[in-house]
Amino acid sequence: MTMHLPTPEPVPDTPAQRAADLHRWRRAFNASLAFVLLLAAVYSAQGGFDVRAWALQPWAWDGWRGLLAAPLLHGSFEHVAANALSLLALGTLAGGLYPRATLRALPLMWLGSGLGAWLLGAPGTFHLGASGVTHGLMFLVFVLGLLRRDRPSVAAAMIAFLLHGSMLLTILPHEAGVSWQSHMGGAAGGVLGALLWRLADPLPPRKRYSWELEDELEAVPAHDELEPPAPRDVPVLWHRPGTTDDRGAVLPFRPRRDD
Repeated sequence: MTMHLPTPEPVPDTPAQRAADLHRWRRAFNASLAFVLLLAAVYSAQGGFDVRAWALQPWAWDGWRGLLAAPLLHGSFEHVAANALSLLALGTLAGGLYPRATLRALPLMWLGSGLGAWLLGAPGTFHLGASGVTHGLMFLVFVLGLLRRDRPSVAAAMIAFLLHGSMLLTILPHEAGVSWQSHMGGAAGGVLGALLWRLADPLPPRKRYSWELEDELEAVPAHDELEPPAPRDVPVLWHRPGTTDDRGAVLPFRPRRDD
């Protein structure tokens, strides 16, 4: 059994590359902040209407609109504040490192959160909040780190686990009044998104050794002291005596003398 450990090339630290990286991370932060501000605006306007009419009701056919509206609603200021911090951190991390995969997986997290609550929740209850989406973002980053295994992905997975590793447990029943069903559904959406679009964002360039370039016209000379040289470049330490090529000949050996 063999295991492939990719060895990426260092990304060229050019002004253009730094500007592109900064723009990508700034865009991810701004998008996460805009969504957090949207949640705050919706929470401030919740006093004017009945929240239960737009929350998700398990096994109620008239509660399907909660699939779209429930993640925008929250039951208290502490509820929206906790989800806002998670969304800001995980949204920036996922969107900055995996902009394409995050954008494609977001509908799966959003709808998965509602489907999990609708299928697994108790009838007569109401589910709301964006915690299912936050769980989806955390599982997306964590699983992508396991699948891609390049340095940025592994580092992002470690950061996500350090900040929100408890989400691995909150997808199961642990506290009354907490919708673990929506957590599980959002996490399932994040895992599915990671499996489907793990290669949507380009991988870092992989280091290529000289023996992989033998069929190319111009091989890049190796400058890594850990890379073994090509066989033709290995110095010969011993030569067969004589000038004739007597390979394949039977060499006589002196008979063994019995003492």
